[in-house]
Amino acid sequence: AGLPTNFLSAAQVHTRTGELFGTPVRVRFTPVGYDYEYGDGSSATLTAAGRSWRDLGQAQFTATRTSHVYSHRGTYSAEVDIRYTAEVDLGTGWLDVIGELRSEGEPQEITVYEARTALVARTCGENPAAPGC
Repeated sequence: AGLPTNFLSAAQVHTRTGELFGTPVRVRFTPVGYDYEYGDGSSATLTAAGRSWRDLGQAQFTATRTSHVYSHRGTYSAEVDIRYTAEVDLGTGWLDVIGELRSEGEPQEITVYEARTALVARTCGENPAAPGC
């Protein structure tokens, strides 16, 4: 509790092929928006899928564009819905399809803990009788 929790999605551009009235068709879906629901009443609408702290070159529990800070410990059901634009190719090149398609994410249970720390002169291994050991 009180530290940034990093959220990310693995959405990618993907293309599907098929037939429409006997004509070959390709449809390309591109993620353009991410609607995060954090489970504590907070939400965010972002254009970023998010990246791991490692991929960002950041230490854990540092703020990211997609992070959220939970105020209280507890268990939350969080999810991200992804919005896609579509393009269709009927054999003459890509044409935009008006509107967006929303793909609802699977809720993920998140348990938020609270930690308390104390500054001490030695580790518990060095001084087992120290405060907090």
